[in-house]
Amino acid sequence: MKYAIVFPGQGSQSLGMLSDLNDNFSIVKDTFTEASDALGFDLWALTQEDQEALNQTQNTQPAMLAAGYATYKVLTSQSDLSPVCMAGHSLGEYTALVASGALGFSDAIKLVRTRAQLMQSAVPEGVGAMAAILGLDDEVVVKVCHDYAGEGIVQAVNFNSNGQVVIAGNKAAVDATCEAMKAAGAKRAVVLPVSVPSHCSLMDDAAGEFKHAVDALDFNMGGVDVLHNVDAAKATDVNDMKAKLVAQLHKPVLWTGTVKAMHAMGVEKLIEAGPGKVLAGLTRRIEKSLSANAVLDSAHVAATLEEIK
Repeated sequence: MKYAIVFPGQGSQSLGMLSDLNDNFSIVKDTFTEASDALGFDLWALTQEDQEALNQTQNTQPAMLAAGYATYKVLTSQSDLSPVCMAGHSLGEYTALVASGALGFSDAIKLVRTRAQLMQSAVPEGVGAMAAILGLDDEVVVKVCHDYAGEGIVQAVNFNSNGQVVIAGNKAAVDATCEAMKAAGAKRAVVLPVSVPSHCSLMDDAAGEFKHAVDALDFNMGGVDVLHNVDAAKATDVNDMKAKLVAQLHKPVLWTGTVKAMHAMGVEKLIEAGPGKVLAGLTRRIEKSLSANAVLDSAHVAATLEEIK
């Protein structure tokens, strides 16, 4: 069976995540110890004991990277994996790059914490917002955002599946556009519980600063192709890879296009490595012929590896 490995992003975190895998596979503890050493605090304890701290962007991003990579390491400890490609949603793209061998884990942990801090500082608390628009075609969501004529900006930023697009921008603009989306026929327009309006032009300045952090690190092309969020395509070289990571901070996530690109590469199954099952749930909405497994515990590890033999 041809399969791809995908990694979730911010929003899939939960208190106590990976507790079962940690009980059954020592590689989980080892991975979080390495992450904690890079950060200077106990990241595992934070994920198990402090919901408020876990939900703070500067902690969520390294925690999700460590959790996704630890899950991937569990899989590789039990079987020789040969994925067609990898990808990750937003923050998950960094996990994919680490798993592919394109970026060192400790470097990535520090990089995503810097990313999170720049994102949080770019827009003061309460100024930005994001909302999920359900039941409208992508083109309609883009047009309604484009037609907004009030103060501030609002843009379509996450194309997650057919009929599910996330918008982001200034809070007042997002609120007004949610009402316009309902008038245009949206089934729902749900403001999301986040403090940072990711992937929109409010992150332009943060992206400029983030470029310095990305450029300071050593990347390579890795051993497995990674499809990037900004264009649903693999990088042509290291400089292109770095440019795509910087662009991702203030450009839309093309997840629908990424899954369709995987399907075009012959992928039959997506394996979601990391907490939650958001990406697995989106898969069949994008391409009905694809199946997906979320690896949530040791039972899922065994079942998933048996399926892809």
